[in-house]
Amino acid sequence: MALRHAVLAALLDGEFSGYQLAKAFDVGVANFWYARPQQLYAELTRLERDGLVAGREVPQDGRPNKRLFHVTEAGLAELEAFTAASAKPAFVRDDLLVKVQAADRVDVDDLVAQLSERARIAQAKIDLFENLLHRLRGERTETEFLRHGDRVGPYLTCLRGVAFERENRDWCTRTIAVLEERRQVHARH
Repeated sequence: MALRHAVLAALLDGEFSGYQLAKAFDVGVANFWYARPQQLYAELTRLERDGLVAGREVPQDGRPNKRLFHVTEAGLAELEAFTAASAKPAFVRDDLLVKVQAADRVDVDDLVAQLSERARIAQAKIDLFENLLHRLRGERTETEFLRHGDRVGPYLTCLRGVAFERENRDWCTRTIAVLEERRQVHARH
């Protein structure tokens, strides 16, 4: 997958400025694709050049004008082709896992601190995603929203984000418990 497809998918919800797109990425897309704001701005420029998005200038009083972007028919066709292609399996590439792999030979204090921080960050993301899920479905139950909601795709990806972060949090918590218990057992011997 290229950043272009993530940007096109994010723009399906409407017209966004580069700034608004960066905020949308922080909240809704970051659970499966990360990009820095400058990467997003550069990608918007390429997408517009390639005719996959169109931008329009919006004058603002006392501030610089802003550009709003939306997906074109060619952009929708690009997304259609991307969606039809087979997806490559995901893989984990995480420096914290490498550090835990070495846990038997290193001082675990730093590992426990990093695992605690990762668990805290995961919980913050869970809270953020759960709030987003509530905003997306409104007062409807999840079942009702999934059957009749306008845009189910963002909701489903957000559900995956919640599940991913819960697993991260739970793994970190369990790993901390194992490392702490092993430290106590080894201290007695």
